[in-house]
Amino acid sequence: MYDDILLPFDGSDGAAAALHHAAEIAHWADATIHVLCVADTRRESVSVVETQVVDALVQEGKDTVEEAEKTLSTLGVDYESDVVQGNPAPTIVEYAAQYDHDLLVMPTHGRKGLSRYLIGSVTEKVVRLASIPVLTVRMQSDEQLAFPYENLLIPTDGSAGASRAAAHGLSLAGSLDATVHALSVVDAVSLGLDVRSAISAQKQEETANSAVEDLIADAETHGVTETVRHIAHGKPIESILETIESNDIDAVVMGTTGRRGTDRILLGSVAEKTVRSAPVPVMTIGSAEEQS
Repeated sequence: MYDDILLPFDGSDGAAAALHHAAEIAHWADATIHVLCVADTRRESVSVVETQVVDALVQEGKDTVEEAEKTLSTLGVDYESDVVQGNPAPTIVEYAAQYDHDLLVMPTHGRKGLSRYLIGSVTEKVVRLASIPVLTVRMQSDEQLAFPYENLLIPTDGSAGASRAAAHGLSLAGSLDATVHALSVVDAVSLGLDVRSAISAQKQEETANSAVEDLIADAETHGVTETVRHIAHGKPIESILETIESNDIDAVVMGTTGRRGTDRILLGSVAEKTVRSAPVPVMTIGSAEEQS
């Protein structure tokens, strides 16, 4: 399913764990891992000084990449590596597009110094910008890394973005013979008590049920034989986290846009929060159209 996996790497504990997780996926998919280190030379403190300082940053990047190469060699995974200079988030996204990578694996924590680009906001920028699937691994004490995934959670609102993500998630689940948990959330928390709110709540309920049923109907065409329906009521992020905990979910696959289109509802309020807080890997699916 994946041939070329791009792994931005900074040598931190989080990046090392993501490297091992990516290696498991590469073994399963018979894929090559492309290790990338971006030397952040865009800062004024670097650009105005002598060339040897930039060279030192690049050399540090080469040393960091060498660590990854040794690990991948030990794990028996095919790999390539590169060190480039630039603005980390767009550089990673442009690199992935230039070399036709089909999966991007990123930890959400990095070390201080040269490679802080893996911390929080930069990973989220990559999620926003990338047109290929991005698998984020949030390395915290409660993080669960298990592969192959046995239970995949696919949140959906029935939108084009959610449906695109669902198709990828179903293909992955079919390849892994995993159980798919289809979740749609009725965000009743935002509704009032008047008649219009009651009508809106009913409409949301119908939309949520329709989104789940559409996803389940598509499952069989992707070779998925085990599915579970979930309709939740409340705040979307809380419902996602509760579903993860109560159903032994191994990974989440979700889109980066939802029904509100240009408001980027899933990215701004749900997908981004899921990337930050889910105790399992989260795969986000964008689209080329959204990058224009």
